[in-house]
Amino acid sequence: MTLYDYLENTSGTGVLATANSNGNVDIAIYARPHVIDENTVALIMNERLSYKNLTSNPKAAYLFLEKGPGYKGKRLYLTKTREETDVELIESMRRRKTDKYQESDLKKYLVYFSVDKIRPLVGQ
Repeated sequence: MTLYDYLENTSGTGVLATANSNGNVDIAIYARPHVIDENTVALIMNERLSYKNLTSNPKAAYLFLEKGPGYKGKRLYLTKTREETDVELIESMRRRKTDKYQESDLKKYLVYFSVDKIRPLVGQ
């Protein structure tokens, strides 16, 4: 199964971990990344701590825990490669459309990552 098929067709919860240049860690619940190709994913991010950490340290880890019994899922090891601020592009990529999102005063970014490594949730 490709990364695209997995993330588009598997229900679960995602968690993004980042750290700033001083090693201070942040962890946050995040939606599934958008798969651009098998080596690139993108996340829509607000201008909050996770995004700010990526401005000084491009490394991140994304954990996806599949819905259901047991511990199934994937860990993606990521490196930020670029970002976009095009509002129309970001809006077109959003999976959920809500008024609350549109009313937010926080600046939004579409952040692209290279996928450095994929590991199962448990083991390896």
